[in-house]
Amino acid sequence: QVQLVESGGGLVQAGGSLRLSCAASGRTFSRSAMGWFRQAPGKEHEFVAGITWRDVTRYAEFGKGRFTISTDNAKNTVYLQMNSLKPEDTAVYYCAADSTDYGPVYSDYAEYEYWGQGTQVTVSS
Repeated sequence: QVQLVESGGGLVQAGGSLRLSCAASGRTFSRSAMGWFRQAPGKEHEFVAGITWRDVTRYAEFGKGRFTISTDNAKNTVYLQMNSLKPEDTAVYYCAADSTDYGPVYSDYAEYEYWGQGTQVTVSS
């Protein structure tokens, strides 16, 4: 059974940093794209960042220069380093993984078959 488990969320003041982790089990994703999405109350899922098996990265405009996605294939884990956090970054952050190999990063959450349970990130002003 495939599982994605996020951790690292919490409460932080504006301007602070958090590092989210997503540990995968049940299969390897070293050849698959993985991504991070977020969902604020009353809003749709929003693409945050993604990374391919070749470590090609893609970011939402709001995350460029502030967020960094990376992977540790040995640990089957993907990370999201978030710096200079703003109150508008407050949301539940979800890890997602594509079931196919060698695919690109998709910004559409419907393209990802595996999801974590989410971790809350709250940024106070």
